Amino acid sequence: MGKMNRIQCFLPCTEVRNLGGLVDDLREHPLVEKIWLLGAADPGDRPEGCTWLPTGGGWSTDTLRAMAGKSGDCDHLLLLTQENPVVPGMLSLERFLTVAEDSGAPLVYSDYLDGIDGTRKPHPLIDYQEGSLRDDFDFGLLLFLDGKAFREEVAGLGTSYEHAGLYQVRLALSRRMLPLRIPEFLYEVLPVDTRDSGKKIFDYVDPRNRAVQVEMEGAVTTHLRQVGGYLEPVFQPMAFDEESFPVEASVIIPVRNRVRTIADAVASVLRQETSFPFNLIVIDNHSTDGTTGILEELARTDDRLIHVVPERTDLGIGGCWNLGVFHPSCGKFAVQLDSDDLYIDGHTLARIVAAFYEQQCGMVIGSYRMCNFQLEEIPPGLIDHREWTPENGRNNALRINGLGAPRAFYTPLLRRNPIPNVSYGEDYGVGLAISRDHQIGRIYEPLYLCRRWEDNSDASLSVEAVNKHNLYKDRLRTVELQARIRKNNRG
Repeated sequence: MGKMNRIQCFLPCTEVRNLGGLVDDLREHPLVEKIWLLGAADPGDRPEGCTWLPTGGGWSTDTLRAMAGKSGDCDHLLLLTQENPVVPGMLSLERFLTVAEDSGAPLVYSDYLDGIDGTRKPHPLIDYQEGSLRDDFDFGLLLFLDGKAFREEVAGLGTSYEHAGLYQVRLALSRRMLPLRIPEFLYEVLPVDTRDSGKKIFDYVDPRNRAVQVEMEGAVTTHLRQVGGYLEPVFQPMAFDEESFPVEASVIIPVRNRVRTIADAVASVLRQETSFPFNLIVIDNHSTDGTTGILEELARTDDRLIHVVPERTDLGIGGCWNLGVFHPSCGKFAVQLDSDDLYIDGHTLARIVAAFYEQQCGMVIGSYRMCNFQLEEIPPGLIDHREWTPENGRNNALRINGLGAPRAFYTPLLRRNPIPNVSYGEDYGVGLAISRDHQIGRIYEPLYLCRRWEDNSDASLSVEAVNKHNLYKDRLRTVELQARIRKNNRG
């Protein structure tokens, strides 16, 4: 074999049989120079051509350094991101190689097929962009890396992490050139994580993962400093006296077809005990299941409930929010409650409003407890986003996929930053934009009960729907990152 086009493969492995036929496929490939099996213990029964590389069993910075050291001067690395059976497609390594060399991208990944019960189901991924800063960005199971670029970036790493090594290197490589997706199904994989999307979305706030999150925050903060998007903890002061409002606070509930839950949500708002006047603005987005009749009856019994049916028929959740925020009855602070959920007690609204004044912030985000329809707690329980710190929260916000809930806004700020007319991630970009100049306040005790049931909008999404949502949030992050770089350049 000539000097060019030599590939070394690095595969996490506790038992060779867990990799299915992948090892044999790679051993027989003429482009593969060597196969390394990564793990804390020697998997034993290693086929010829496979060498054990002792690691801690995860993606630590030391593991990446060991890989760089063992890769010699090979042209490319093929990295399996988790121990799992993978079946390379026809000429897939050749395709990875051609695209990598033609494009110059230091990291290439591809779509793949899910092998399920003898069938193959397409699993498309999404393109990487500047704002694709989530540490759980889905690259699939195979990464094809430029050997020289990989070794150089690993050599330049400063901080050593136990969990964030691969994330650290990926961010470093992305500063050279964005990772490139091949929109072709180049391999087949048997899925490891078969949970619904509605369970996976809370992984990053599981308290058991907190140590991991601290490391990921450190890695992304370093990256933001490198690209000029890091914001120092300096914030514009808040006065809360820009204009007069009819009430101090308005709870806003967008709703469509929630006949089973809307009355409970409304009752939980109207029972709030406060020293200030408040109201509830419900934007009833042309419900057809009896929700409208319930709201009409409730509005007749309490004039604090303002029942609004939009004239427009093209509004998503964000558009409904804007209708409430720009309503003449909207108060100084606009406070969120989903039509599925309940405030946890009668003091929630008072605590949120107090947090604005105490923390001098333009937005307040609370915490919530996950429960089923019978209000029984379910895993992961309390979602408190304690990964947020006043000093670095707005930088770390570019890494995580949500800011938490319930959310509340100083109304003039929200009117200057209208919510996009979409029904997923509608206020994430707005929260990022507000945090660019203003502190976001936090309340870490639970303020409401989040009911998970079959009608939740994110309970069980298709791969295509998850991709659509993630692509959108990545785009929001891209826009915000560019805005922060421009802000820093202006001084």
